[in-house]
Amino acid sequence: MPEDDNPLSWQTDALCSQTDPEAFFPEKGGSTRDAKRVCTSCDVRGECLEYALQNDERFGIWGGLSERERRKLKRQAS
Repeated sequence: MPEDDNPLSWQTDALCSQTDPEAFFPEKGGSTRDAKRVCTSCDVRGECLEYALQNDERFGIWGGLSERERRKLKRQAS
């Protein structure tokens, strides 16, 4: 599939793809600091967050936000 036709092609540029995925899916009550730090310098942070919001991702750090932060963002937007 050509990259332009793949709506998830941004994932190949995601910094998280080069790090430990467990940091982005911490145990309940675990630290999200390391994952969020990676997100702050990621070129595709916006695409990642948009994907998580559109697909109602309920677990993990996406676009630098936790599931709770994404829920809050959705409530504020509506």
